[in-house]
Amino acid sequence: MFHKEGFKILLVSLMLFIALNLATSFITNLIWVKYTVFGISFIFFILVAQFFRNPKRGILQNENFVVAPVDGKVVAIEEVEEKEYFKDKRLLVSIFMSPLNVHVTRYPSSGEVKYSQYHKGKYLVAWHPKSSEENERTTVVIETAKFGEILYRQIAGAVAKRIVNYAVVGQKINQGDDSGFIKFGSRVDVFLPIGTPVNVQIGEKVRGAETKLTELI
Repeated sequence: MFHKEGFKILLVSLMLFIALNLATSFITNLIWVKYTVFGISFIFFILVAQFFRNPKRGILQNENFVVAPVDGKVVAIEEVEEKEYFKDKRLLVSIFMSPLNVHVTRYPSSGEVKYSQYHKGKYLVAWHPKSSEENERTTVVIETAKFGEILYRQIAGAVAKRIVNYAVVGQKINQGDDSGFIKFGSRVDVFLPIGTPVNVQIGEKVRGAETKLTELI
């Protein structure tokens, strides 16, 4: 299954794949050239296709835990000053997404969207210390039943050129549903209340809508 954000790009890629191979057949009769062009273009198409995959997940909705909003690797767990919305200290869990990860963003918890804001910005590498404040990004705040307000932020990287965010202020949302997509990028930060127990460790690989970042017993 592919994400709807990839349909146009996949169609264009498929048309280019077909056109390139047809043109090669008309230009040359050399078999090795035809096979080389076919092989390279086929690999390119498969890479594009796998980037926009949207696998179904075994989502078990529960207000007692916050799930990872994306697939990737945990690169930071620390107390930081959140300057945009809370303007105080929060517990940050940062997840880095490689080009091979699923890039669908999912709601980490059920609740109501209290804040949703897009910011234009730079395209620094995702692990750059200033990327969360200077890169293209979106910030979404959800009012949850057990954790109060939690914030997650999609951050573009050096390759990502477009962030898609579906969250609308006042919207009632369900944990694990699609909340957006980062095309060819990068990182998502989750901000939790100070003192929230964390179930993951730095370096751990997480799965969107399945891995529990935190759980209240």
